Amino acid sequence: MRNRMLLALALIGLLNDSQASSRSSAAEQPSAAAILQELKSFRELGSVLHVAAHPDDENTQLITYFARARGFRTAYLSITRGDGGQNVLGPEFDEELGLIRTHELLAARRLDGGQQFFTRAIDFGFSKDYTETLKIWDKEQVVGDVVRVIRTFQPDVIATRFSLEPGGTHGHHTASAVLALEAFRLAGNPNAYPEQLKGDIVPWQPKRIVINGGGGRGGQRGSSVQQDVSGSDPVLNQSFGEIAGRSRAMHKSQGFGDFGGRGGGGGPRMESFQHLAGDPATKDLFDDIDTTWNRVPGGAEIGKMVDEAISNFKADDPSASVPALLAIRSKLAELPANRLLEDKRRKLDLLLQHCLGLTVETTAQSAEVVPGEEVKLTCKASVGSKQPVQWTAVQFPTAFAVLKNTTELLPSKSETRQITQTLPAKTELTQPYWLREAHVPGLYRVSDPTLIGRPINPPAFPVEYVFSVGGQKLVISDEPVAESAKDKPVRPLEIVSPVSLAFNFEVQLFKPGATRPVEVDVSAVRDNVSGQLKLNAPSDWHVEPASQSFKLAKIGDHKKLSFEVTAPPAATSASIAALAEVGGKTYDNQRAEINYAHIPHLLLQPPARLHAVSVDLEIRGKTVGYLPGAGDSIAEGLEQMGYTVKHLTGDDLTEKGLQGLDAVVVGIRAFNTRTDLAPHIADLFKYVEDGGTVIEQYNRPNGLKTEKLAPFDLQISGLRVTDENAAMTLLAPDHAVLNKPNKITNADFEGWVQERGLYFPNRWDERFTPVLACNDAGEDALKGGILVAKHGRGNFVYTPLAWFRQLPAGVPGAYRLFANLVSLGKE
Repeated sequence: MRNRMLLALALIGLLNDSQASSRSSAAEQPSAAAILQELKSFRELGSVLHVAAHPDDENTQLITYFARARGFRTAYLSITRGDGGQNVLGPEFDEELGLIRTHELLAARRLDGGQQFFTRAIDFGFSKDYTETLKIWDKEQVVGDVVRVIRTFQPDVIATRFSLEPGGTHGHHTASAVLALEAFRLAGNPNAYPEQLKGDIVPWQPKRIVINGGGGRGGQRGSSVQQDVSGSDPVLNQSFGEIAGRSRAMHKSQGFGDFGGRGGGGGPRMESFQHLAGDPATKDLFDDIDTTWNRVPGGAEIGKMVDEAISNFKADDPSASVPALLAIRSKLAELPANRLLEDKRRKLDLLLQHCLGLTVETTAQSAEVVPGEEVKLTCKASVGSKQPVQWTAVQFPTAFAVLKNTTELLPSKSETRQITQTLPAKTELTQPYWLREAHVPGLYRVSDPTLIGRPINPPAFPVEYVFSVGGQKLVISDEPVAESAKDKPVRPLEIVSPVSLAFNFEVQLFKPGATRPVEVDVSAVRDNVSGQLKLNAPSDWHVEPASQSFKLAKIGDHKKLSFEVTAPPAATSASIAALAEVGGKTYDNQRAEINYAHIPHLLLQPPARLHAVSVDLEIRGKTVGYLPGAGDSIAEGLEQMGYTVKHLTGDDLTEKGLQGLDAVVVGIRAFNTRTDLAPHIADLFKYVEDGGTVIEQYNRPNGLKTEKLAPFDLQISGLRVTDENAAMTLLAPDHAVLNKPNKITNADFEGWVQERGLYFPNRWDERFTPVLACNDAGEDALKGGILVAKHGRGNFVYTPLAWFRQLPAGVPGAYRLFANLVSLGKE
């Protein structure tokens, strides 16, 4: 029963989401009750845009209420994609995490009925100062993105989630409200961002902007409206709180996977809205806003026709509404085109499709195709009603092809066409549009402005089915998906290169002037692929040979090609690109796949780049044990330093399991995410007592699986230093951590990324020696950046510094300092 309810939620969400294709509706049609609900929504012309900073900031009950109870067009604008956050599911961070959270938001919107938008702003981690945030984001650019979304979506009301006044909240939160208010004031001005005003994008002035709930100090700026957003969905017989809870539970990468059971009941749920600008409301957020068809010149008659269609709707035969819908469609076609009416036309076509029981399905033999290859497609259409429907053509907009062949569709009988099309040679490889170009700090670069605001790419190879219904042309958009077994997820057609390239790790360390082999793994994505591989490096980095040939017989075959790379004599760093020439075309991409059950299969093909670092680095010891936590690349970084890494589990924390290890490194949030460590914590401390070295990275203070993180008292907090350039104070300049085997100076703290550290200890036993201190501007110094304690013959280290960010970024000083931690006690 629960699975059927979730499917119904997703189908209704699809009806409300003009950004989705008809793909999900092909397998199962919505119920008559769901169609009637959407017909009632078609009658409503109100719209609200909810604005906040990150995935999970949104008020899902607010979205559910306006989308489902009021039938309004409702959308959430997340300023960022959550790229800078933490991931409780796996090792993905940064761009990959942002892609995961993008699709978690889309999954949430399919449940609560909203649409989803984004700006180009990058989540660069926690910020304590909204003015810093706006500077890093390039305020003018991001305001322009919000203006574009307002002009595109055309909301009557904007509701921010956070206050304009900072007050103990994330700087991104406050910045999102500042951006929304400024964009509200500019969106209706034709002199503001005039380059956007092309086609059907026109100036648009919402009626009002409000703060929903405050979200910080200073929320009470003006008059306040209290509104009850409770109720139940008439189709599912579930409260909006339950639906909103399931929506919020889609944020699984943030640990909200169990939130669905806590959505709340059907009792009153009051939301507060404080006036910011525009015309104030007094009783309802939509006071003095005409949400009927009367607001559209020439639309009054359409409103009456829709009312009549609702009154005459037959639950036992939705197809009986087809003539009325066709009449409304004809009348709607007489009105001038604009954004609102185009959205209504799409909704009406979807309603017509569902009343007819008309489904389409496009399948490809493979999920992946290379530009220039033929694509063999099976195009299928069927109708469930007795209404006359003719299938007249299949169109391929990007291939500029139209295949005409009129067929009368008979009830419950599928018609199939086998079609072969050639994918245009210039088709771009599958890659999220905001990741196709190198970004600048704080902002993704997007050359095509029409993509800005969209949650994801448009279909790589769109297909359009053309039908004739009652003398009118009906076009249904679709995209090919791969033929797959029932137990495997559906994958859309993805555009790939014939080979993929990969370095062993994204960073490689060199001693100044030294020569090291650099390996590139070339993998075949097609049979019988051959070509030339070369490395493109700056002129002061020497590469031998200039190129190498490869030949791979079958898909999945791979070959490692090794180049001798010599670093410059001085400490420096460089980006080295791998380039493969195949069939006269050059490819430079690697390949990464992300698979989680709650979101679609995700494919990324970013450039294959190596961050080569020439650094003066010494180590002591040979073998390090690594206890993975929530996921990081520390083990690979240790290997780059020259260590052999042994991956450990809780069961390995015995005298025998730890024998021969020079040190043990514990991954980030290990004591938050793992249950097998706490029973063996005493054994880990015994290893230290017997002469070993343990380095524990940061944990969150909440959700710890053990009360004892260290041999001595140690308490961690929520304190962090977000300025990656914050000055470092060497509290124990003579300590081995700062001297052996690498002499650490202030220069080693240059070039750090995102933040200094997070979840700093705020209390510790006097046997700990604090080695480093740092702080954000205007705050007290946090002295727990590195804490070292002698325990027996060994050393225990707790460090909340953001090593998991620094080592994959190739920060030289971070490698030198981490090598010193691992080398403690070794001469």
